[in-house]
Amino acid sequence: QVQLVESGGGLVQAGGSLRLSCAASGSIFSINTMAWYRQAPGKQREWVSIISTGGTTTYTDSVKGRFTISRDNAKNTVYLRMNSLKPEDTAVYYCHIVVVTPTAGSYNYWGQGTQVTVSS
Repeated sequence: QVQLVESGGGLVQAGGSLRLSCAASGSIFSINTMAWYRQAPGKQREWVSIISTGGTTTYTDSVKGRFTISRDNAKNTVYLRMNSLKPEDTAVYYCHIVVVTPTAGSYNYWGQGTQVTVSS
């Protein structure tokens, strides 16, 4: 089994910054992609950013130039640096990883979510 622990959320004023972390532990052979999603009140969960095993990154248009995703493979951890935060970034942020096993394919895991609130 794999556990994900998120941290780094909080309350920040518009224009401020936060860094989210998501650490994976447990029976991990290898991690493929690592990603961040968010869900605002009354809205569906949306994809924010993804990073490949090799470090290739992709972002949704609304966060390009403001957010940076990174990963530390030795620590099985993914980060999301969020700069120039806007009130519309307010949401619960979830990390998502794809764990690869040597014989049983791959599995998806979600973090518990961390609240990010941006005040105007």
